[in-house]
Amino acid sequence: QVQLVESGGDLVQPGGSLRLSCAASGNIFSVNDMGWYRQAPGKERELVAVISSDGSTSYADSVKGRFTISRDNAENTVYLQMNSLKPEDTAVYYCNANVDFSFRRRGDFWGQGTQVTVAS
Repeated sequence: QVQLVESGGDLVQPGGSLRLSCAASGNIFSVNDMGWYRQAPGKERELVAVISSDGSTSYADSVKGRFTISRDNAENTVYLQMNSLKPEDTAVYYCNANVDFSFRRRGDFWGQGTQVTVAS
């Protein structure tokens, strides 16, 4: 069907930057909204940013002005550029995509998660 593979998570110092990537592959006809979520220990998964197929974006208040979501439609890839990272950004980051696949099927798919740790 459809697979999402994330990369880019790492340990970074406060104030540092990271860029996450997520590539969708499989029997894809089109990729609709793509987004990034995160889940910190003991907390619920929360939306970080989302981007539509036409490039419209939306961000959680906690990351506005620091994170930028973008996508490459030709590569079915979404990126999250994270700047001015804070310890509270520490979490497992998950990619999500709403995909038209196979024969007239649509579904939401998730990546396996990538760990981002912000600490000195």
